[in-house]
Amino acid sequence: MSQDAPVSAPQPRADYMKLSPQLFKKFLDFSLSIKLEPTLAHLIDIRASQLNGCAFCLDMHVKQAHVHGERALRLHHIAIWRESPLFTPRERAALAWTEALTRLDAHGVPDALYAEAREQLSEVELSELTFRVMAINGWNRVNVAFRNVPGSKDQEFGLSQSGLN
Repeated sequence: MSQDAPVSAPQPRADYMKLSPQLFKKFLDFSLSIKLEPTLAHLIDIRASQLNGCAFCLDMHVKQAHVHGERALRLHHIAIWRESPLFTPRERAALAWTEALTRLDAHGVPDALYAEAREQLSEVELSELTFRVMAINGWNRVNVAFRNVPGSKDQEFGLSQSGLN
């Protein structure tokens, strides 16, 4: 195979939403019950999805962020948030917390990182953020496991309006 030959995308496996509708609904209800400001929620969902290699979720959350008015350049900079001047200290703290919980270290979350997060977020906000990270990591794992195709649920999830098809 030549270096220029396109690589075919993996084929989807099964539709977990139809196979386990009650569990899907309960997990969706749990996820939707987490109240975090939309801008922060989009950043968290996108960064965790990048780290987990979840193409379906990354595609979906970039489109959602776009629909909700997030600037394109900030979306491009999420992967380089440490070097980018486009994020507030609060957003940086949330992104660092997201990375720590998504890539759990053998020794847990360092006290210094917790202290940094607490400088920007209240205990309640940090708790909500933690549940948000738990939820997106769960969605990433189920979508990676069953190989959901990016964009395949755009119509159903109302993401066609993003104009990013």
